[in-house]
Amino acid sequence: MSGLEPLIHAPARLELCGLLAPVDDAEFSYLRDRIGVSDSVLSKHAKALEDAGYVKVIKKTSASRQRTWLSLTPAGREAFRAHVRELQRLAGLVGRSMPS
Repeated sequence: MSGLEPLIHAPARLELCGLLAPVDDAEFSYLRDRIGVSDSVLSKHAKALEDAGYVKVIKKTSASRQRTWLSLTPAGREAFRAHVRELQRLAGLVGRSMPS
């Protein structure tokens, strides 16, 4: 059984987790622009991660505008760390498993 987390493995969700991992939280628009997806695509991915308990969605009002912030939950941080460890393990196999 692979140690990869299928929910995190989708490219946009993997990048979303990667952007959230080193910070406490990040604004939705920043994440959308960095990942290069539409609002609806990011919302869909954020919702999938939220439903799994990996992401927390926070609505804040600032300057009379509601803004959305995302953060990784402790479970999300651990799932992302485990996923990255497995990717690193698999990447380490490349040189050993390929014939010369």
